[in-house]
Amino acid sequence: MATAPPVLSPVQKTSPYVLPATGTHSNVTTTAVPYGIYLDSTDFISGAVDQVSFTYKMLGGDVLDIELTQQNVYTSYEAAVLEYSYIINNHQAVNVLSDFLGAVTGTFDQDGQLKSGELSSSLSGTQASLKFPKFTFEYTKKVADGLAAGAALGDDSRIYSASITMRDNQQDYDLQKIVQDLSVSSSVAFTGSVNNKRIAIRRVYYRSPQAMWRFYGYYGGLNVVGNLYTYGQFSDESTFEIVPAWQNKLQSMAFETNLYTRASHYSYEIRDNRIRVYPPPSSPGAGSPSKMWFEFTIPSDAWDSDSTRKDGTDGINNFNTLPFANIPYQNINSMGKQWIRKYALAIAKEMLAQVRGKFGSIPIPGDSVTLNASELATQAKAEQDALKEELKTLLDQLTYQAMVEKDSAMAEGAKALQTNIPLGVYRG
Repeated sequence: MATAPPVLSPVQKTSPYVLPATGTHSNVTTTAVPYGIYLDSTDFISGAVDQVSFTYKMLGGDVLDIELTQQNVYTSYEAAVLEYSYIINNHQAVNVLSDFLGAVTGTFDQDGQLKSGELSSSLSGTQASLKFPKFTFEYTKKVADGLAAGAALGDDSRIYSASITMRDNQQDYDLQKIVQDLSVSSSVAFTGSVNNKRIAIRRVYYRSPQAMWRFYGYYGGLNVVGNLYTYGQFSDESTFEIVPAWQNKLQSMAFETNLYTRASHYSYEIRDNRIRVYPPPSSPGAGSPSKMWFEFTIPSDAWDSDSTRKDGTDGINNFNTLPFANIPYQNINSMGKQWIRKYALAIAKEMLAQVRGKFGSIPIPGDSVTLNASELATQAKAEQDALKEELKTLLDQLTYQAMVEKDSAMAEGAKALQTNIPLGVYRG
């Protein structure tokens, strides 16, 4: 007598792993997420657990098995939070980098989190990416300093001075060699700083650098005093004149030009940091000055920092050294968390496509089941790209520069609107 074949009722037809309808708080552990950056946040754990239910419903888990685990969903949720933090930090970097240049940077661990260290000492663990910066225009100041240095106007370069002893009938003096020798053999302010670097001569003089004069002063009259002579003028004390300030400025410039060209009787030219004096000095100290002074600067490397003051050369210099850690989960608002849910779902969908893509079809008695791996992968990629583009487009409209432009347009619009409002008629 033939035995009837048994009736088989397999629990699973495609995979032994099926996504449950709900997640479990105790399962959100370091083994469930690759980085575990947010495991110290109970809110993140609750959000990851809720994401399991959201994924289960959105992918039709109550109709057809979903070949994912809870851990897969937790991983996608963490990845979505990190992607959101990445995009937001990029946006904020565009906003603040020019004002952060030269500020303190940070020390980071393998997860991008700030950790204690020399570079992070002044940050005290605070989230610089969550701060609204003071607009100090640091980059603009650095550019201005460079321009000032080229023009010898109020830059941060240290100006040194030295002198040369005039010798009878000697015209040529090598200023570069004089400074180099002094920096090696003498205890001067620039000892050890030259090292054969080409110095920049700023000024040459043999008397007070600035002439002194007084015109239209308290008692009237005009006096000019120099180091090598005395010269004066007299004006009637009973005469009072009111002149514009620009005339006084022109007079002062004229007198200074006179002192430097007519009164001194000396001129010079500098070539390759060698000075030639005209005419050759005769009897130094008697009929001509005994010394000539010159001011100079020593060029420094752009990354050298003065030990006596901090100038930011060891601070933030580009996008990479901004002290931006991952955004804390508790600082992400409702709009951000909704973006994270959608992006985590798209990642989970991509994971599911990877799992189903391992098998083109599943054979069953008398037929086969074709899986939709290719379609899922296409949808997941499109959804991720769309979500990132949506967020970036929104953030581009919210840069500080864009908001200023919008405020300016609103102000102009309000001004134009007010011009069309008729003035009220006063009735007495």
